[in-house]
Amino acid sequence: MGATGGHGQRRGGAPPTSAGPASPGPSPWPACLWIVRHGQSAGNAAADRAEATASDVIDIAERDADVPLSALGERQARALGRWFATQPPEQRPTVILSSPYRRAMQTARFVAEALPHQLAVFPDERLREKDLGSLDRLTRRGWAERFPEQAEARRRLGKFYFRAPGGESWCDVVLRVRSVADELQLRHGRERPLIVAHQVVVLCLRYVIERLDEAAILRIDADAPLANCAVTAYVTDQGSALPRLTLYNHVAPLEEAHEPITDATDPPVAPR
Repeated sequence: MGATGGHGQRRGGAPPTSAGPASPGPSPWPACLWIVRHGQSAGNAAADRAEATASDVIDIAERDADVPLSALGERQARALGRWFATQPPEQRPTVILSSPYRRAMQTARFVAEALPHQLAVFPDERLREKDLGSLDRLTRRGWAERFPEQAEARRRLGKFYFRAPGGESWCDVVLRVRSVADELQLRHGRERPLIVAHQVVVLCLRYVIERLDEAAILRIDADAPLANCAVTAYVTDQGSALPRLTLYNHVAPLEEAHEPITDATDPPVAPR
């Protein structure tokens, strides 16, 4: 399936298939790589409510790292796990790497438990959610009203380079996921890794793996929000130096299970 950003990629498409017989000078990349966003979190639902009521603050008690899946998010994650379990054995994940944030680890474990041969889930702090620092738990309205100077700074710099006080820019996230990409090649080239992470992290992994530039990744981001439990997949063809994107924002696992598709941005919520 052609692979660009957006909801248009949600239907159809085939899961990745491993390349054929080995040839001289194989790529160090895994033949098959899966990346998914976690299921809907309680924070996603709270952010939707705050935006709907024009509130300044998102009403969540936990720190961001401890926000769990919502009841719907749990169903989405279970549906994702069942979908992976139906893939041919030679395509199923063989190792699972996850953001240590609770909502991502829960999603990863639901997938691991659904597979015929359960896999351990390895938390990796490099896959954690983008930190927005002083914008934590603020809606778009609250962010603009309480930090107008930061709103102006973001307008000038753009979302890729803007860093809120105490937070991270997209570039900061890119720096940490570059080492994840290196490790995929060094340690997992003979495996089929599944990464469970967050919206910005998934996009930054695309930026690194596909060697995109600022304009290209922001076009993908602007085209459509990344859905909860949406699947991104790569294959590495024989003789190719880089993986090839085969699925992006693919929500067939949820559609097949008749579960609602959600795509709210994780709080804290910043303007797109």
